[in-house]
Amino acid sequence: MSQDKRTGLIHHPYVPPAGFEAVAPGVHKASTVVFPNVAALQARNWRSKTGYTYGLHGTPTTFTLEERIATLEGGLQTLLVPSGLAAITLVDMALLKQGDEVLIPDNAYGPSKELARNELAGWGITHRFYDPMDARGLAALIGPQTKLLWLEAAGSVTMEFPDLPALVKLARERGVKVALDNTWGAGIAFNPFDLTPGGDALGVDVSVQALTKYPSGGGDVLMGAVTTRDEALHLILKFCHMRMGWGVGGNDVELVLRSLPSLALRYEAQDAASRTLAAWWSQRREVVQVLHPALPGSPGHECWQRLCTRAAGLFSVVFNERYSPEQVYAFIDALRIFKIGYSWAGPVSLAVPYNLKGMRHEPAYSGTLVRFSVGLEAVGDLIHDCQQALHALGP
Repeated sequence: MSQDKRTGLIHHPYVPPAGFEAVAPGVHKASTVVFPNVAALQARNWRSKTGYTYGLHGTPTTFTLEERIATLEGGLQTLLVPSGLAAITLVDMALLKQGDEVLIPDNAYGPSKELARNELAGWGITHRFYDPMDARGLAALIGPQTKLLWLEAAGSVTMEFPDLPALVKLARERGVKVALDNTWGAGIAFNPFDLTPGGDALGVDVSVQALTKYPSGGGDVLMGAVTTRDEALHLILKFCHMRMGWGVGGNDVELVLRSLPSLALRYEAQDAASRTLAAWWSQRREVVQVLHPALPGSPGHECWQRLCTRAAGLFSVVFNERYSPEQVYAFIDALRIFKIGYSWAGPVSLAVPYNLKGMRHEPAYSGTLVRFSVGLEAVGDLIHDCQQALHALGP
């Protein structure tokens, strides 16, 4: 060993003893992975998770999170990407080519629709939006060029809960791959790979999540996941993932791993609080509709009831159209506990207004809509906050 401290500090001979065990998984961060010899370098296979080749291809930390998310989703393989939208993009890029068509629910996550309108269209991939509550209408849209059907449950902002088994069965009969945005369900509300428990194990081909939401739970991480149960399909996605160079940071993975043990507890707590708050809103004369899948009368409630026992802490209310958008904005500005901001599933409750006329082909509601994300505050305080803010609506 060189006597020069510059070299000695980099190539120090000390190796800590093996066998250290702790509750939290270790955090491994690397771009370069070193090999003991050339034979090992040439023999290692990044495809199978039997070894390590380069930081983008996985570390012990990312492998651990991938395996836990696969278990959470009821799948067998998971890939990590930098965001929920990146997870959607990976599926589109891996499974679609020029001349193909993708069908997307009209109430899907907005950026997913914009991806289809712009990048996918520019690559010669066509798209059509469909009503997820109309299985017959969807059947009429599926053609020979249709290669991918997207599902979302519940729908973004307007919270419709579709008949997932019926839609998946329809796609199966036509030989169309099915991908589900399961961010709302988070692997807790239902199993996307087994939508008919005790039946014929009907399920989706791919489930994606924004780990940004419930798995992280802190409002401080951006990450997504793509989960499958089919090895061949997984490899198609994995090769695309590799070629796109998508990776996630070890410290972000650590934060998600730290939050996973409390995921079910947080989901249940926010579910209970959101149902209580939604029920309170349903008694208010200021609103004409409360959109929460677990609430009778909400679109798709019966479909939710057949499949789920839990629901995310997320719901929307539609204000009476006699209140102008500006009056509703004044209500939101008057909230003190609820903060104004996008995303959801963190500890802080959020409120955001939406203009459905610019979001849906045929808006079902004419009043201004406000989406609430219920955090971990006392639900009584949240009700009081909404009540005091209603004064800002005016007469």
